[in-house]
Amino acid sequence: MLSTIAERRSIRKYKNIPIPRPFIEEILQAGILAPSSKNRQPWKFTVVSGDSKSVMLKAMEQGLDRESRSPLLPGCRQYLGGARNTLEIMRQAPVTIFITNPLGLNLSEPLTEEDRIFEICNAQSVGAAIENMTLAAAGLGLGSLWICDIFFALEELQAWLNPQGTLFAALSLGYPEEAPSARPRKPFSDVVEWRV
Repeated sequence: MLSTIAERRSIRKYKNIPIPRPFIEEILQAGILAPSSKNRQPWKFTVVSGDSKSVMLKAMEQGLDRESRSPLLPGCRQYLGGARNTLEIMRQAPVTIFITNPLGLNLSEPLTEEDRIFEICNAQSVGAAIENMTLAAAGLGLGSLWICDIFFALEELQAWLNPQGTLFAALSLGYPEEAPSARPRKPFSDVVEWRV
């Protein structure tokens, strides 16, 4: 298993080859099998491909255009170019899975300490589901890209998806057209502290 983790890469170039539905279902099942805080399983998956893909891309593009004029995330303006690049990656990938948290709270309202902990626990759970999905994709010979740039188009994508809850992330999938090298990792000794 450690070799699959070590060899997994974030893929940003995809071949124009459809993914067999059983592969997508296996990836989704891997997400569903993730551990979750209090077994809440705070996830819902929306698989976008085919004709729906162009509508999704249009919503993303409208969000990026709106963000350049009237930003929801003004402190992240320097990342807008990267988000436009992500849109092109989503255009290439044959499948994008949107992950929503049906238990998500409205983050524009003040949170109590208990709400904040609830959100952190659910975020950890959804993160585990997405990581399981990226590893399942790698095991099937597929590439994936875990996408958070969707938050630049949050209003538009939420309106299009109409989810119950909060849009959390997206995961693009496809057969890789590239084989990037591993990105550097911090040294083991810098991130691990032993207390015995």
